[in-house]
Amino acid sequence: MQKTNIPPAESKSADLIAQNLEQLKQIFPEVIKEGKVDFEALNDLLGNYGDTAEERFALNWAGKANARREAQKRSTGTLRPCPEESMDWDTTENLYIEGDNLEVLKLMQKSYHSRVKMIYIDPPYNTGKDFVYKDNYTDNIANYLEQTGQDKKLSTNTESDGRYHSNWLNMMYPRLKLARNLLAEDGVIFISIDDNEVANLRKICDEIFGEDNFLAQVIWERAYSPVNLKKHFSESHDYLLCYAKYIEDAVNNGIKRTDEANDRYSNPDNDSRGKWKAADATVGPVVQNKLYEITLPSGRIISPSSGRCWLFTKERFNEMVLDNRIWFGPNGDNVPAVKKFLSEVKQGITPMTIWKYSEVGHSQDAAQNLKKLFDNNDYFDYPKPVGLIQRCLELYSDNDSIILDFFSGSATTAHAVMQLNAEDGGNRKYICVQIPEPTPEGSEARKAGYATIPEIAKERIRRAGKKIVEEQKAKAEKEGGLFAEEEKKLDIGFKVFKLDSSNINAWDSNPDNLETALNNSLFNIKTDRSEDDLLYEILIKYGIELTEKINRHTIDEKTVYEMGAGSLIVCLADSLSTAVADGIGKLYKEVSPEGVDANCRVVFKEVGFNGSDEVKTNTLLILKQHGITNVATV
Repeated sequence: MQKTNIPPAESKSADLIAQNLEQLKQIFPEVIKEGKVDFEALNDLLGNYGDTAEERFALNWAGKANARREAQKRSTGTLRPCPEESMDWDTTENLYIEGDNLEVLKLMQKSYHSRVKMIYIDPPYNTGKDFVYKDNYTDNIANYLEQTGQDKKLSTNTESDGRYHSNWLNMMYPRLKLARNLLAEDGVIFISIDDNEVANLRKICDEIFGEDNFLAQVIWERAYSPVNLKKHFSESHDYLLCYAKYIEDAVNNGIKRTDEANDRYSNPDNDSRGKWKAADATVGPVVQNKLYEITLPSGRIISPSSGRCWLFTKERFNEMVLDNRIWFGPNGDNVPAVKKFLSEVKQGITPMTIWKYSEVGHSQDAAQNLKKLFDNNDYFDYPKPVGLIQRCLELYSDNDSIILDFFSGSATTAHAVMQLNAEDGGNRKYICVQIPEPTPEGSEARKAGYATIPEIAKERIRRAGKKIVEEQKAKAEKEGGLFAEEEKKLDIGFKVFKLDSSNINAWDSNPDNLETALNNSLFNIKTDRSEDDLLYEILIKYGIELTEKINRHTIDEKTVYEMGAGSLIVCLADSLSTAVADGIGKLYKEVSPEGVDANCRVVFKEVGFNGSDEVKTNTLLILKQHGITNVATV
């Protein structure tokens, strides 16, 4: 019998270079020649004729070219599920991912491309005391696993290093480049930073996001009581750089109006349009067609004060009187005022670029609140206030937005998402990514059993979620509401995934390892990996969200995973039979609301056929009879 080959399933993250070439080909087909870009032709089309590289305005540093290339590389890693460290695994839509964020961002390129509404990050400030993860452009996964081994301290980036700023820029550039791909068309990114690198960060953000998409450089008053030990100035602020993916699509919701501001409105004349407040009807300087006498309902005649005139022409004023938009006081004898209706006022106040600690919190307050959450134990230095990130969320997220933080630290972003959802009934989802940086030896955190930053962060999310639920319950009971309905809406769970090498053995070309390599080619799945490990790698490589609901079915005593109304069906069992193929075909007809679709994808484990070409051939024929032709193996 002729050998049957089923194409392998995707084994790498998205091919960004191929995608970019295809997009460029669609716009300028004449610049793609033999699969490569003719840059001279492209420059001619764009009208770039004169400048040499030396004359061009740009930020350059040692290693920039490699950093740019690294952003285009595909990852061969995977994210392994950890239900035992998670909370509400089967129902939650939140993610907590442990791993080097560069590789995690690569793995997210298919599943979350243009899906993230807001990104907030608080990267290392490059003060000389914080670590700057040095990427290994040859094998980042192996480098990551080596660097994060038990009790291995990640290196800091000191000023004595000849490439002090370059090291930091090389870390940030590819990560921001990949992050932009994940932003939705109306998405926005906020980046916390201080004076050490704000100038360089602004320049690389201008390059990556575009100068035209710059929104603001917010000054956050982070210090409540600055320490005045500096010789010249005592810094009391940090910055938040804010960029849109496309500024014309970004929508600022504004700062929510306070109850105090709304209390200034009333409705003394029972106007059907609701509450209003009186506003001055005069304006300066004098304009001739707005100078006229007004006869009040009481009969008294008045004119505008010296140097000022009415806000409207006489004709417009009379129209507003007829529309009951002018207030003459309860007795009809007051100077005319304009009625400003609350229903017509913009509910979101446009934010200023200076955020006071009285509005969004400060560092000392954030540290104290986190300390209280951990029963007065101090485990984390310099956390951001929940209120600061909540302000960002209020401005640029919607109720169903996905929020990403890939330098998540103590998981303040997760806390802020849960808090805002509790307050406004939203269903925002967060994705937190954090490298498992070890806690310092001898620290209070290490003594309490927290070996890494993610261990503290996960416990923080658990405690914060519980506290928010308790506060919700107390508020509902006080107001006489039914808390049971509210509790179902608030997602305080999270799924934990950890970055690791692929579940599939790579071919080892070293002749000294030939026997092992041959064995791996026959049994290509690593022996220490579970079906769930392999299943989630398939989801990642096929571009399916990690929170997608997975339905489990039993066919011929084999477990079959189905998701997306049958858009992907996976069977990773051994000793497959044709009965499994027939059952999959019937299953798809049952779960698909629109019937059989040739876009349905079915994935098997290659070794599941036990080397039988007959079973493999018959499986393909049976699935084809059911209208399924997209079949692959791992």
